[in-house]
Amino acid sequence: MTTIGVVDTTFARFNMGKAAIDEIQKNISAKIIRRTVPGIKDLPVAAKKLIDEEGCDIVIALGMPGSKEQDKICAHEASTGIIQAQLMTNTHIIEVFVHEDEAKDEKELAFLMEQRSREHALNVVKMLSRPEKLIKEAGTGQRQGFEDVGPARI
Repeated sequence: MTTIGVVDTTFARFNMGKAAIDEIQKNISAKIIRRTVPGIKDLPVAAKKLIDEEGCDIVIALGMPGSKEQDKICAHEASTGIIQAQLMTNTHIIEVFVHEDEAKDEKELAFLMEQRSREHALNVVKMLSRPEKLIKEAGTGQRQGFEDVGPARI
């Protein structure tokens, strides 16, 4: 059976892990192992441990960087760590970040965090069981969270 790791943070202002798990369970039968860490800089090692110690076939790492400059720096460092963990394990770790200042208000922030979590969870499902769907979506301007932008026109 396929094993999917889900790692999220306590710093996020929405339960992104719960939304991702709900979406995965609606679309695929898989064993799901969830871990929660304090913040985004903790995501890389948690994701790597899910792969190395729990045998996860793929991991979705969810977090919310804050709006301050130091938060953006931390997000970059976390992203770099996630990339390194992917290369060290030869396993995909789907990074799902929603920056606190991406939304105009709290209602939009909650909407964005839920939508992006769910849409990337569907990407995990496609990567595992329907990779041909991703091929069909290549070049179509898919955007997780907000409305798709569509392909560029000549």
